Amino acid sequence: MDWYLKTLKNYAGFSGRARRKEYWMFFLFNMIIVYGLIILGGILDVGLLATLGGLYSLVILIPSIAVAVRRMHDVDKDWWYMLIPIYNIILALTEGTKGDNQYGSDPKADA
Repeated sequence: MDWYLKTLKNYAGFSGRARRKEYWMFFLFNMIIVYGLIILGGILDVGLLATLGGLYSLVILIPSIAVAVRRMHDVDKDWWYMLIPIYNIILALTEGTKGDNQYGSDPKADA
């Protein structure tokens, strides 16, 4: 949960680098929250919960893009690499550049 909150604190921070763990933990918690609201809304037959899931997705859109951009920076790629299907998933799974790169210091070394 700390990784999720760390990303939310850096709401619109598009500079710097994000570790794999930060990116995937943020992704995991987003999926749990969205699908949890949708499933709970379906089980309880409350459309409001499904609507809240959609609203949450819109609110979290900017932090999701920001952490994806920082993840691309960690593997020493520009932001637009996240727009390339399949390759962006490969990059998100790849270990980041060791040491400093043009986007900042190594987040693993900082930890």
